[in-house]
Amino acid sequence: MNKANIPIFNTYIHPSAFARVETVLNSSFLSEGKLVEEFESRLNEELDIINPVTVNSGTSALHLALVLAGIEPDDEIICPTQTFVATASVIVGEKAIPVFADIQYDTGNICPKSINKKISKKTKAIMVVHWGGYPCDLDEIHEIAKEHNLVVIEDAAHALGATYQEKPIGAISEFTCFSFQAIKHLTTGDGGALCCLNKNISEQARAMRWFGIDRINSQLSILGERQYDISRVGYKYHLNDYAAALGLSNLEGFKKRLEKRIRYAEMYTNALSQVTGIELFKKNPDRQSAYWLYGFHVEKREDFIRMMQDSGITASVIHQRIDRNTIFGGLNKDLINQAKFEKTQIHIPMHDGLTDEIVDYIINTNEKGW
Repeated sequence: MNKANIPIFNTYIHPSAFARVETVLNSSFLSEGKLVEEFESRLNEELDIINPVTVNSGTSALHLALVLAGIEPDDEIICPTQTFVATASVIVGEKAIPVFADIQYDTGNICPKSINKKISKKTKAIMVVHWGGYPCDLDEIHEIAKEHNLVVIEDAAHALGATYQEKPIGAISEFTCFSFQAIKHLTTGDGGALCCLNKNISEQARAMRWFGIDRINSQLSILGERQYDISRVGYKYHLNDYAAALGLSNLEGFKKRLEKRIRYAEMYTNALSQVTGIELFKKNPDRQSAYWLYGFHVEKREDFIRMMQDSGITASVIHQRIDRNTIFGGLNKDLINQAKFEKTQIHIPMHDGLTDEIVDYIINTNEKGW
């Protein structure tokens, strides 16, 4: 990577992955096996996330969470619009109704006060998104959920490695969903994980990810078929061993890479806080972002983007509000902070391919103005 071509994301592959994946390919056993089990164990041991059940995508994890939470047609799920369409697509897919709450202008995260205003007799769950890896106000959200007997589902696609009040994201809410898609902090090529605080529910998730069949306790008969009796609908959501092999390799040094992201974020923050035309997002000391993104608000945004492009640096909004899509019912005009956020938010490169020299170059480019 050179200073004339700096992407917003990169895909990190640990050097050990090539040999590990080759071993799996040579074994000819490519489906879910011992490496999937090992990957789940190491996610728990090294990152302290609870009962991780790996699946083939973060979207699959979100869907399983809804099913396990008992969401039914016409139930309402409160969620933000500052996210990727997957967040609300799984809600619509269950014939439930996404109800969009406003966000906080200074974080991009769902606003607890707005959640309160959106609750109705049909509300069954709150699905929060940790925008860019920065944890939401989980204490306030859980208090609301407890008062109204609602389930909290965390869309933590951006937040692997983040902490809230010294607890890992993935060890706080009933359901937490991670993504291991290609450009995430930790990739399995495509994949994800669902963490369930309740061990029994996590075992249900484990069966449901493979058609509802309990693979551990369903033995092969002499005829060569597993003995099972499916009692509820299941899905083909399981991870496979060659994806798990990639994940296991990429877990090596994950915490050090996360520390590097945090250090680069601090470099950005210290420098860009002094730049005219930039308003940094808010950061509370009781939580640590995973920094999948580094974003802020900027004046004359299109001029800023062009200036960055002329310097070989990619800048992007990443995602715009998802209620622009007809499938979700169109724009919600009462989301005041979302509308304001939409006009000024921007993100600059934050990934494992950065170096001190590149970060300094990005900072110096910003300091020159646009």
